[in-house]
Amino acid sequence: MKQPLLELSHELGAEHRQLAILGEGNTSSRCDEKTFFVKASGSSLATLKESDLVACNFGDLLPMLDLDHLGDEEIEAKLFASRVDQESKKPSVEALFHAYLLTLPGVNFVGHVHSVAVNQILCSPRAKEFAEGRLFPDEIVCCGVASVFVPYTDPGLKLAQSIRQDCEAFIKRYGTNPRVILLENHGLITLGATPAAVKAATYMADKAARIFAGAAALGGPVFLDASQVDRIANRTDEHYRQRALNL
Repeated sequence: MKQPLLELSHELGAEHRQLAILGEGNTSSRCDEKTFFVKASGSSLATLKESDLVACNFGDLLPMLDLDHLGDEEIEAKLFASRVDQESKKPSVEALFHAYLLTLPGVNFVGHVHSVAVNQILCSPRAKEFAEGRLFPDEIVCCGVASVFVPYTDPGLKLAQSIRQDCEAFIKRYGTNPRVILLENHGLITLGATPAAVKAATYMADKAARIFAGAAALGGPVFLDASQVDRIANRTDEHYRQRALNL
């Protein structure tokens, strides 16, 4: 899984996409039932190297999501202890939410970026509206019928716990995994079975954000209604297109 993860990281981190700069964002991929790769803390997606991928144990990180009172130093120690190779770099503090998301059925890759276009909205009063609505058919095909919206919380353990809580509510409501998770005043997460699914959801969410901002400037966005969203989500030809796009 290293090479596909490196290629995904480089594409998400490409400067012209305005999705992540410097050490922003992180990516991960499942290795097997016990371990996963995640970007090392402080490394750049655009220039990520094999040595910047840290293999971590699910079993060391997932139990942390059930703990309420961990200080920063305790979290740091547990992150270091989760490494398969104790000589490898420090995993991103957001390895905690990657560990959870990679346990969802069919999820093998996760991408997290700080898109300029998406953050324009996530740093505004209309963030939740953007998360819950759908503007055009391709947004439904690539990003699903809605996005999970997570109100701002402290990055690290608290954020991972909030993501788990809100994803579980989404799955209960819609009967399927989310494809896009929007973090208020922070950024977006996309997940899927393949790197192509993560890229498609990321790029389409970025496009949707640009359209939303433009529509807001012209009197306000006009969302598809629930029946229209359901129709697109369940069309046979759209399912065929999703398979063709490796989503």
